[in-house]
Amino acid sequence: MTLCNKAHNDKLHGNVFNIQLFTLDDGPGIRTELFLKGCPLRCHWCGNPESFKHYIQPGIYTNKCIGKDKCGACIDVCPDSSMLTFVDGKLTDIDRSKCTNCLKCHDACPSDAVKKWGNTLSIDECMKIIRKDKGFYQRSGGGVTVSGGDPIGQADFVAELFKTCQAEDIHTCLESSFYGKWSQLEKFLPHTNLVISDIKHMDTQIHKAYTGVYNERILANLKKLAAENVPFILRIPVIPNVNDDEKNIQATADFIVNELDNKVRTLQLLSFMRLGEEKYQSLGLPYPMTDVVFERQEFQQKIKKIAEYFNSRGIHCVIGTKEK
Repeated sequence: MTLCNKAHNDKLHGNVFNIQLFTLDDGPGIRTELFLKGCPLRCHWCGNPESFKHYIQPGIYTNKCIGKDKCGACIDVCPDSSMLTFVDGKLTDIDRSKCTNCLKCHDACPSDAVKKWGNTLSIDECMKIIRKDKGFYQRSGGGVTVSGGDPIGQADFVAELFKTCQAEDIHTCLESSFYGKWSQLEKFLPHTNLVISDIKHMDTQIHKAYTGVYNERILANLKKLAAENVPFILRIPVIPNVNDDEKNIQATADFIVNELDNKVRTLQLLSFMRLGEEKYQSLGLPYPMTDVVFERQEFQQKIKKIAEYFNSRGIHCVIGTKEK
C-alpha cells in the first residue's frame, strides 16, 4: 500500500456494529462479515434493530444493572441525568429525544448494563482484522462480506474497503436491500465480486406497510444489476401471512424470469425466526412481530412447496443460506 493510499484509508471511517468471524452464511466459503450501521428500511421482522440508525447508540440491559443506590455511575456522568429512567432502582430506559449518544454512561458502567451499539473503524483497522484469516479465505474460497443495516448508506467506505480487499486477492460480497440511488451503488459495484439482495414483497403497498418504503426503486435497481451481469444471489425472507401467499410467490417468479432474465445465481428462502427481541427492548423500541403465531413444522412444509414451485419455473431455489 502506498503512503498516499494509506493516508486516504486513514481518513475513511465506517460505523460498524458487529464483525463476525468464520461465518458460512453470507457468501461462499469461510468469511469475515462486517455489519454496518444505518438502514433506510424498517422491516417488521428485522433481528438487528441496532442497525437502524447510522450513528452509535447506547442500549440498556436492565438485568445487568447493579442499581443506582449501589453504583449510580451513569447518573454521575450523564450530561442530563433526568433522561435516565429507573424502576426499582435499576436503569430501564433513556429518553432518546434528549440523549446525545455521548456514550459516557457506557464508558462508566461497570456491569455492561449499557451496551455500545457500534464502533467507528478506519479501513486500515478493518483490514487488520480481515487479513488475520486470509489463509482461511484462500483454502475455502471465502472472503469478506459487508452487510448491515445497509451498506448503501456508507458507500464510500465500502468502495474503498472492497478496493483494498481485491488488491490483496480477497473475494468481496455485498449484502444490501438495494433501496438507494444507483449512483451510490455504482461506487462499490466495480469492486464487488458477489451481491446478495432480497425481494420482500412484489406488491408495493404491502411492501410499504411492512418495511416502511415502496419497492419500485429496489426492483428497478435489481433490473439494472441483472443487466450489468454482476453475479448475485436473491433471498426471500418468508414471513407467515405476509409474503407466503400464492399470488405473491407467482409474481416474484414472474419478475425473476421475465424482468431479471433469470440471471439470479441462486434464490434462497429464509424462514422467519423471532430474533432480536432483547435488542429492541434495549433501544426502547416495540418488537413488531409479537402477535405472529404459527405452527413451525407446517410452515416449513409450506416453504418446501414454495421452493419446489420456484425450481419448476427454472429458478435455482434452495431453503437456507447455502447455494447447494
